[in-house]
Amino acid sequence: MSLKNEAQSGFGTKKFYKEYVSGMNRERISKELNADTERLKRVYQEAVEDIERKQGQQLPGHVKFLRLFSNLTQRLNPTRRLAFGLGSVSFVLYYLLSFFGLAQFVFISNLLLPFGFISMFFLLLVELLEKSDVQKEIDLAREIQLSLLPDTSVSKKDLEVYSFAHTAQEVGGDYLDVIETEKGTYVIIADVSGKGLSAALYMVRLQALVNLIIERDQPTPKELFLQLNNYIKSNSKDKTFVTGCAAFFPDEGDYFEYTRAGHNIPIYFNREQDTTYKLKSNGFALGMTSTSLLEKNLEVKKFHFKPGDSVLFYTDGLNEARNVHGEEYGEERIESLMEIYGSLHSKTIINKVQSSLEAFIGSTTPGDDITFTCVHHPGN
Repeated sequence: MSLKNEAQSGFGTKKFYKEYVSGMNRERISKELNADTERLKRVYQEAVEDIERKQGQQLPGHVKFLRLFSNLTQRLNPTRRLAFGLGSVSFVLYYLLSFFGLAQFVFISNLLLPFGFISMFFLLLVELLEKSDVQKEIDLAREIQLSLLPDTSVSKKDLEVYSFAHTAQEVGGDYLDVIETEKGTYVIIADVSGKGLSAALYMVRLQALVNLIIERDQPTPKELFLQLNNYIKSNSKDKTFVTGCAAFFPDEGDYFEYTRAGHNIPIYFNREQDTTYKLKSNGFALGMTSTSLLEKNLEVKKFHFKPGDSVLFYTDGLNEARNVHGEEYGEERIESLMEIYGSLHSKTIINKVQSSLEAFIGSTTPGDDITFTCVHHPGN
């Protein structure tokens, strides 16, 4: 039986200090300062630069300040806006009265500074509580989204699938699914336009529809994408588009059927010829055009899939990942890795790509979701 040292479980000054400064390392502070700076730039662009661009002239300095101030305060609800306004006025009045030496003649001057401080502290406290609640909901959304991803590893008699997924934000818009049916296995990878919560919600809707269509119809990859396009185009106000690849690997057969809707070109390794091929095929992104036009342009191809062969599907977050010098990871590196490791198990290939990517980007935080999956024919 182990005994806990209760003398160290109290909440003293030292423990408070440790909790308060936890996470305050240089890398994280730099990252969060950059993120906050980008947010402020977007606010300034919305409030000032977009207006100047429309009017074709520079706004006066006081107009810029007022527009920026208005844009910021409009993000508060009326009650908090009132608290912020009263607090700001209290601070301004106090310092004006002190500057002109009138504070001693105004009986409420001694109350202005504490009132302003209390108003701002109340506002900060409420905003922190709300942000904490929102963060909890986002964390829950992330858990739900991650639970919807397929197992990292899927293994059958003549098929191995191994996957990697990393979201740039708490939730992401990359979609990956491996769906097993009585006739074979579907592998679908897609990238919803946009980032963050809206793209993630759209991805979840898309996943539900994909599973419904496959369970009901067991369609070809082309038929699947045509039905998805009908769904996306059914809402005329919906400006979302989706790039994607869909492949079907039949249980009985040494081939796979494949179609591509404006997505990154997968890389196929042929063991017999010991070389790689880019699986080029025509097709618009889903939601970009009518289903009738998509049907005419969406190309279906079949490729041999024999023992030792592999195919790598990925989203643009992989090839467009940048290092500290702003250089892109690039498709050439991905193809080179497949040339070297393409005959190995899918897990090994994914681990090699992941290690190569991590070494390339170093301490740089990915700006987009990164998802890739490898399908391998293990053979005998």
